[in-house]
Amino acid sequence: MKVAIVGSGIAGLAASIRLCHKGYDVSVYEANDYPGGKLHAFNLGEYRFDGGPSLFTMPQYVNELFSLADKNPSNYFDFEQVKDSCTYLWEDKTRISAKSDPESFADEVYNVLRFPKSELLEYFDHIQNIYNHSASIFLEKSLHKTKTWLSKETLLALLKIRQYDLLKSMHRANVIRLGEPHLVQLFDRFATYNGSHPHKAPGILNVIPWLEHGFGTFFPKGGMEQIPKSLYQLAKEMGVKFHFNSRVDEIIVKNKKAIGLMVGGKEIIANKVVSNMDVHYTYRKLMPEIKAPEKTLNQERSSSALVFYWGIKKEFKSLGLHNILFSERYKEEFDSMFDGRDIIDDPTIYINISSKLEKSDAPEGCENWFVMINAPHHENQDWNEISKRTKKAVIKKLNRMLNADIEPLIEQEKIWTPEGIQEDTLSYQGALYGNASNSQFSAFLRHPNFSSSIDNLFFCGGSVHPGGGIPLALLSGKITSEII
Repeated sequence: MKVAIVGSGIAGLAASIRLCHKGYDVSVYEANDYPGGKLHAFNLGEYRFDGGPSLFTMPQYVNELFSLADKNPSNYFDFEQVKDSCTYLWEDKTRISAKSDPESFADEVYNVLRFPKSELLEYFDHIQNIYNHSASIFLEKSLHKTKTWLSKETLLALLKIRQYDLLKSMHRANVIRLGEPHLVQLFDRFATYNGSHPHKAPGILNVIPWLEHGFGTFFPKGGMEQIPKSLYQLAKEMGVKFHFNSRVDEIIVKNKKAIGLMVGGKEIIANKVVSNMDVHYTYRKLMPEIKAPEKTLNQERSSSALVFYWGIKKEFKSLGLHNILFSERYKEEFDSMFDGRDIIDDPTIYINISSKLEKSDAPEGCENWFVMINAPHHENQDWNEISKRTKKAVIKKLNRMLNADIEPLIEQEKIWTPEGIQEDTLSYQGALYGNASNSQFSAFLRHPNFSSSIDNLFFCGGSVHPGGGIPLALLSGKITSEII
């Protein structure tokens, strides 16, 4: 039975491996000349940059794909656990080097903030409890299949739904359970992991930091691009056929059934079609004549990002692999993103420096800075103007907080705007995670992994269930393959 997959993002790769393992004849059609989608890399002079996601958690979902094929993951893919999950800095000189494991993290927080260790560990117990009782239902299964809701596991979980802070916002839950302003801001920031507003997103999403601190933070040797590269190699060895520079023009639908693809004027017949393309573009570009689920497609979009890739002619010993320099106007920052579609002049700054662990990513004595600012999705803003003034604000903040003069140190630069993200990755409006999760029931409103109106049509990737980010995209590929 032939399966045609549109796109070789991380979810498409996972789906191709799982379906090939089950005996399907799988072909993947990719518009780019490389696999991985947002997980790509490039060079600026002597500096190497991972272009997209920079955080790697839950490597078990990658290893699982190799285990399916009875392969040793370490023969394809190597990674190390990172002791410091993130370095957090505030304008009041507070600095926390957050350890990956909760016990050490709680020790550090007590030493810096005098916040009781027992209370922070109690918070971690709470979010671990949310994960243990909800992950297998909300992340690992389709929420759009009746059997999911009729299982004993689901019914037991629903009895505890009030304990998951579903009726509170992430921010409100953090204020109640933590209270200390630095910690509230620190844990509120995990709303950005699915492109949402912490004052609007449901408290159940406070499970996200458990993925980082419960399972650990990791770094792939060779950079993030090694994740799709290794999965691509595995898929090829298993027999998956890849067609690069092959932009899909149409999903062919006849009598309410997907029967194949149109690629470069050529008809490709398939028994099943899987779209790893943004679900919005799947309907608008590949099936324009098919009635689309307008209510789903018109939901509020997630945030995007404004990224400055900088080759820096200096090493900063005070910074780690992952760094956050917080805004003093955090709620205003999110309000501006989601309500004003703009970036304030005191943005929170995320800096990833892979050369801290992969020395060859920058010349000796230098660093490769991936500087990301949370940004609104693209709605025809003037990104040239926004980029210029945001760069000035970022450099001013960095100069002040790092006690340095940053601009003369920048010898290489590339800027990626939400508009550029839309053009380069075909993510509608440059939204990194598809729809935002700014409502209590947003998890239930994401597009399912299958079409309810077109037979043999399926979906995977960050714009459908269970959501964006590497772990969830891998799970999306798993859910889709299991439905097929």
